[in-house]
Amino acid sequence: MLHDPASKVNTKIVILTGNHLCNNPRVIKEATTLANAGYRVTVEGAWVDAVLKARDLGLQKSLPFDFHPAIDITENWLQRLKVRTSVKAAATVHRFVRFESRDQLGYAYRGLLPASRRPADLYIAHSEAAMAVAADLLHQGRRVGVDLEDWFSEDLPLDARKVRPVRLLRKLEKNLLTLGRHSTCTSRAMSDALVSEFGCPRPAVIYNAFPWSDRNQLDGKCKDRQDLRIPSIHWFSQTLGHDRGLKDLVAALPLLKHEAEIHLRGKAASGFERWLAQRTPEAWRGRIKVHGLVSNAELLSRIAEHDIGFAGETPSIRSRDLTVTNKILYYVLAGLAVVASETAGQKEVAEQVPDGVFLYPSGNAAELAARLDVLLGFSEVVRQAKINVLAAAERIFCWERQEEKLLGSIERAMANPGA
Repeated sequence: MLHDPASKVNTKIVILTGNHLCNNPRVIKEATTLANAGYRVTVEGAWVDAVLKARDLGLQKSLPFDFHPAIDITENWLQRLKVRTSVKAAATVHRFVRFESRDQLGYAYRGLLPASRRPADLYIAHSEAAMAVAADLLHQGRRVGVDLEDWFSEDLPLDARKVRPVRLLRKLEKNLLTLGRHSTCTSRAMSDALVSEFGCPRPAVIYNAFPWSDRNQLDGKCKDRQDLRIPSIHWFSQTLGHDRGLKDLVAALPLLKHEAEIHLRGKAASGFERWLAQRTPEAWRGRIKVHGLVSNAELLSRIAEHDIGFAGETPSIRSRDLTVTNKILYYVLAGLAVVASETAGQKEVAEQVPDGVFLYPSGNAAELAARLDVLLGFSEVVRQAKINVLAAAERIFCWERQEEKLLGSIERAMANPGA
């Protein structure tokens, strides 16, 4: 399919997020692709944290699209109090009388309302609050779309879902998926499930991959590892917590037959270091290293210096089971052998990376230890796995392979009659 930038200069697309730009790599990739294809793109976000706001301001200088904070509560304390009070009040009402309201969807909802009055040829929702605004635009006869990086109504553990407006989220998802002009999600497994659940047109599958060209910026340094003679296992997330698959990894340590270094990266949640110390076998305490977050520009380099990437997602949360996270795709792009829990989304990746992604049943420490020992004890297996994952990254799991699918879906949305 040909994408002529000259034919799109008068076509405006507004991406509704209500989030910080620096925490939205998928939005950055989507907006950059559309802008480079010739569309006029504006991302409507939010500024709720001063540190993240500073990062956003730095990012804006190098991006080919406009970013507009629909709400900024980093400096005006009165506005911050007003917004927080409305969200808290909505949560309190829901807790006592089970009444669901849009204010439960977060700080950005009311900020995005005036942003929705900006004229555009297509509005794409990327968050819970954005879906509510897009649903209003849909009712007005505007052309809208939705990207489900997470299946919002099926996200989070059961206890957390009790305080969420699940019925409202399901209604918004159904309306946008069945009546919208454009829809995307992160895996075939999720796309199939959405079709089955809502009877909607099949959302295009856009893997949350990163550009193959990012490998040109690998620094080749070794900042994490202590002994290059010992294989190294890496795990990362924004937050370090025992409920993020690490329980399996820690439980597998006393069962391993081969030694390794364990490197964990993220901001430790309250009590995490104590939890880790209490459960780490004595023999492993010097081999587990916790690292702070690094910039997005450096992250791929830090991952690439390791041998094995661990992705212990839970299948008990439907959204987490079905999605393909950026974690496993970062490992593949970095060229690591991967050991991953057996979720539907990670099975999907493993099927396309034979002998590169090794699955284990979630919660089964013995099986996890067995998969790790195959890699830790046989350097040739690791070497071949790294070759296989890099080949799959270049062939399938990089952003350059996802762009055509995104642009094709956008062009079909624009070709349909409508607003």
